[in-house]
Amino acid sequence: MEFFGHVIDGRESAEGECAAAADSVDPWTRRPWARFPLGGEADAGRAVAAARRAFDTGPWPRMGFAERGAALHRLADLIEAHAGELGMADTHDMGKPLTQSRDADVPRAAANFRFFADHARLATAEVLPMDSGHHCYGRFEAAGVVAAIAPWNFPLMLASWKVAPALAWGNTVVLKPAEGSPASATLLARLALEAGLPPGVLNVLQGLGADAGAALTRDPRVDRITFTGSSRTGRAVAASAAAHLAPVSLELGGKGADLVFADADLGAAVDWAVKAAFSNAGQICLAGSRVLVQRPVYEEFTARFAQAAAAMTVGDPLAPKTQIGPLASEQHFRKVAGHLAEAGRGKGATVATGGLGEGWSVRPTVLTDVPADSPLWREEIFGPVVAVAPFDDEEQAVGAANDTPYGLNAMLFTGDLDRAHRVSAALRAGTVWVNCFFVRDLRAPFGGAGDSGVGREGGAFSREFFTEPKAVVMRIGADPRD
Repeated sequence: MEFFGHVIDGRESAEGECAAAADSVDPWTRRPWARFPLGGEADAGRAVAAARRAFDTGPWPRMGFAERGAALHRLADLIEAHAGELGMADTHDMGKPLTQSRDADVPRAAANFRFFADHARLATAEVLPMDSGHHCYGRFEAAGVVAAIAPWNFPLMLASWKVAPALAWGNTVVLKPAEGSPASATLLARLALEAGLPPGVLNVLQGLGADAGAALTRDPRVDRITFTGSSRTGRAVAASAAAHLAPVSLELGGKGADLVFADADLGAAVDWAVKAAFSNAGQICLAGSRVLVQRPVYEEFTARFAQAAAAMTVGDPLAPKTQIGPLASEQHFRKVAGHLAEAGRGKGATVATGGLGEGWSVRPTVLTDVPADSPLWREEIFGPVVAVAPFDDEEQAVGAANDTPYGLNAMLFTGDLDRAHRVSAALRAGTVWVNCFFVRDLRAPFGGAGDSGVGREGGAFSREFFTEPKAVVMRIGADPRD
């Protein structure tokens, strides 16, 4: 089995050098396919020290934007050239169909590096002429060492969303991948060195969140922490960062709602709702796991939605026609299966289609008649499980959609332009998609409210987080002492 080690200060650790190691288990075969180190406080300290040296004395923060951008474009070229290897790593680690990891996630990761490389070079700061005979302008200078903690559901793509802007603005990074998906992070660090990034600029720290991750977030030499994961872990990260006043960007859980109005194009609404609910086996914080349908079309929509869900192909992630692979781990499968067991205990929910599949798979599951206080309606299941409920009017729909501690995203399906604007404004969500889903503009803010996180990233929002904005005030008029 291949070993995916730490990459610290330009060098990858071998298995024999590590105090402890663990297997990465392929969730489809349910057998180990690779190994990775279980890093601890000492490893975290070495990684931060390497990033600190590279920032304080190395060339990366002192390069011009064009030179750094060229290196990141070379990295993007290498990511695209190694798409098969990177995609296969994520597929083996967490069960995502190869057609999605290789053909969607890898190109998106490369696009993230290209976008932020160019955005940093082309971004402008404010210039503020002053009546007092002074001239004020802004500078955005690299913050320092960034701890980037990535999740297991989109291992490479979401790692790149953190690493790319941090590097583009001249920071150095310690990337801590999830222990369930270690491989693509090490591969990314190998490619970064091949692209010419200096040692210590991008470091990878492998290990458990409770050990390696906790040591990383409490290190006072870390200047920024960006984390994607559960709301519970996000609170722990924020508390750890608060001890040394490190700013945090937290993209946490979600319980997204689809609002389907009677005037919507039902065919399009069904297609988009299926994508929102079941993409990545529902293991996506942006999942539309609650579907609210206006009563005149509720029966028709629910029937068509359940039929489309039942028609999806669940199986081997390496098979070209597979749309949904297994859940990412046995532990996560048991969690989702536990939620489905609740639906089968006579607590009001009706299973329109779906249920447990082969191995650690869960078939796309559509539930109706779910009580509003049920965990099936209120908690983030993070699997291919969706609850559908009717509503009568716009006010009721918005109230039900907002009745959640989360505030990450929502989807709205309607043919009424006025309603689209009105409801989008009323929804408590960081992103609202109207008659579509998962369409992104990397300039736009991304993040959520409430239990969905703190802060926004993307475009200028990433610039503000990964830099220390500075005001420079210059006297250009007569000296007032004259």
